Amino acid sequence: MNKIEQKWLSVYVENEIGVLARVAGLFSGKLYNLNSLTVGETESADTSRMTISLYSDNRTFEQVKHQLSNMIEVIQVIDYSNIPIHAKEVMYVKLKYYEALNSKLVNLQKHVPFEITDRTANELLIESINTEGLNNKLLDELQSISKEFEVIRGGSVAIASLTKE
Repeated sequence: MNKIEQKWLSVYVENEIGVLARVAGLFSGKLYNLNSLTVGETESADTSRMTISLYSDNRTFEQVKHQLSNMIEVIQVIDYSNIPIHAKEVMYVKLKYYEALNSKLVNLQKHVPFEITDRTANELLIESINTEGLNNKLLDELQSISKEFEVIRGGSVAIASLTKE
């Protein structure tokens, strides 16, 4: 039985209109379990870099890599699954504010780093730039503190580690 696990790809593509839609279409058309897809321009204005995280077995993952490599707009596909990487995700959480929340958040910051980036008398906006796992942990903790909150998450970006540790 093939084990389903999180896999990572870095994909360099030509920076053209419609490339993101075609790559996303590859995933939806084949029913691949896409976890996150982020894209941004690289140091070269004509090239973008996608960071793709998905949950799949090895056979499916090899199919994804092969199909991406066959796309005309794709310059390079790099498999990050079995090498050390640095990966971060941006997450914002808007919560209802009440006085007792202060001490709870101070205690929570001892375990998960985050910043309060905006506040009113009735709401707080938390910014968390962490690994997906730490952001999940933060959400779990916030659920025990507040039942009313709004979450927005950006997909993870990743790069190969300089050291192999």
